Amino acid sequence: MRQPCYIHLNLHIQVLLVIIAILALSSGSVFARTQKPVLHGQHWVAVTGKPLAATSGAMIFQQGGNAVDAAMAMLATTCTMWDGLSWGGETQALIYDPERKKILGINALGAAPSGATASYFKDRGYQYPPDKGPLAAVTPGTPGGLMTMLAEWGRLSLAEVLAPAIELADGYPAEHYLAERVNKFAADIGKWPASRTVFFTHPEDKDNPAPRPGEIFRQTDLATTLRKLVKSEAEALAAGKDRKQAIYAAYDRFYRGDIAREIVTGNREMGGLFTMEDLDKWQVYIEEPVTTRYKGIDVYKLTTWVQGPVLLQALNILENADLPGMGYNSAQYIHTLYQAMNLAFADRDFYYGDPYFEPEEPIKGLLSKKYAKQRFEQINRERNDAGAGPGDPYPFQGEENPYKQYIERWHERKRTGDDDHAALIDEFHREQAFLSGTTSIQAADADGWVISITPSGGWIPAVIAGRSGIGLSQRMQSFVLDPGENPFNVAEPGKRPRATLPPGIAMKDGLPWLAFSVQGGDTQDQNLLQFFLNMVEWKMNPQEAAEAANINSFQMRGSFMDHPSEPGKMWIRKDVPAWVRDRLSDMDYTLELKERTSGPITAIWFDREHGSMWGAASNYGDDYGIAW
Repeated sequence: MRQPCYIHLNLHIQVLLVIIAILALSSGSVFARTQKPVLHGQHWVAVTGKPLAATSGAMIFQQGGNAVDAAMAMLATTCTMWDGLSWGGETQALIYDPERKKILGINALGAAPSGATASYFKDRGYQYPPDKGPLAAVTPGTPGGLMTMLAEWGRLSLAEVLAPAIELADGYPAEHYLAERVNKFAADIGKWPASRTVFFTHPEDKDNPAPRPGEIFRQTDLATTLRKLVKSEAEALAAGKDRKQAIYAAYDRFYRGDIAREIVTGNREMGGLFTMEDLDKWQVYIEEPVTTRYKGIDVYKLTTWVQGPVLLQALNILENADLPGMGYNSAQYIHTLYQAMNLAFADRDFYYGDPYFEPEEPIKGLLSKKYAKQRFEQINRERNDAGAGPGDPYPFQGEENPYKQYIERWHERKRTGDDDHAALIDEFHREQAFLSGTTSIQAADADGWVISITPSGGWIPAVIAGRSGIGLSQRMQSFVLDPGENPFNVAEPGKRPRATLPPGIAMKDGLPWLAFSVQGGDTQDQNLLQFFLNMVEWKMNPQEAAEAANINSFQMRGSFMDHPSEPGKMWIRKDVPAWVRDRLSDMDYTLELKERTSGPITAIWFDREHGSMWGAASNYGDDYGIAW
């Protein structure tokens, strides 16, 4: 019996659709479907982790502020909303100054307090510093970073920039995220009196003490602290100080005055180590960023006190590969990315640390193109290299490696407890270690100011210090205690732990081309690497690149909790074809399928042809942008 003609027609249509899909893939237009739209702006763009925070940036732009003013308002409001961070955390930024035509780095990461030595923690049975509580805290960095950037490069007053955050501290509708986090960590929060007072708005409900979504959440102590800063600015202006001096008067009150005393007292009452001298000595560093060139684009990152150079190292390694020839998200492409990241992150795990402390990090060798070529040649093309470890960059800067004895024994790291350590890490805590904490902020304006920020620290559950309303950072956990694990990142008073936080700016033909960052701990520069390649190699627009299917590796030594490592473990998106996943399994990867893997990327791309800006906020979380 002959088949009905419509069946043949359907077969022809299916073949035609396959041909169209293949042609679309080759032209890049297959990526033109996104859940969020691209933001188009001519005058300014503001993107960050929360819709209300993006609104605060728009408000500041409309008041005549520049991109730095708007970014500081977004920083203040995200801290107030506990968007994976709070006021006692840390801030990292890159700023493009169009007047000097220069990119500047801002180091506002807190430091270990007095007495926080490796021996102090070892004597108390810690393998790493704790991941929460008063002993997890480094000194607050975000307030100093905010006030320094505002004073040096902003236009508006501290009062104007903090106004949205003060209004939110007086009360804003609580979000589901806040309620979920408070309830999940209620046992920890209940240990700390000030935290309990702030977060347990329903203490009578033992199973659900958190603010209800939509309920007006008030932070009276925080609002008082922020108003004290504004008052100090006003008093300085009334005394004849100029705008910059007045903002620094508020800075002094936070780090040397009554606010500092309340933070120190609150921390010490719970067993912390803070002293007034710790806050007084801490300072913001204005730095030269590090950079590399990839296919005519200069990518800038902060140096080894964060993991930023790892993206530059990975780009240098991948420059030796024919990525377009492999095909987008083919098994070979994914394998090559994973192996390049293995090598770059192994170097991060051993060589990165605070550059203001000895020993000096071999950054010149780490970013050498010749070193990258050597590392590329070490890649096993057929399967995952579970034993990938640190390389030796010293010869590439004309020196001999003084730490060879540590590298030779690097894989002998011992951990307390069961040998099958990975089995002890439940899925929730593994995801928390990689994805909790942090937000990201991008702002740009028509005058040419561009800023990218990745602030973090003080995420829920945070210890709130006394009546300050300030939630303290938990960044001490990113130190190591054994120099054999990383001689550059051993805990020491006054030292900054090597953090994961990676703002980025890329330049092309001497002008800003892209501002981009993301939250996500050890996944951050993995996701930014793929986002950047999506735009450069696969010609996606920024929103397409932000929503695209990434992979995430867990082979590096984690930066949180007990620093786990799971060689070959990979998160991969569910819609990656089955034959690609099967091939990766054959190459010794352990795959976990996820609905989304891009991470909450935020970005601004500069369309020089048309004189406009394109903003992007991924579909991963609550990230949101506004443009004009």
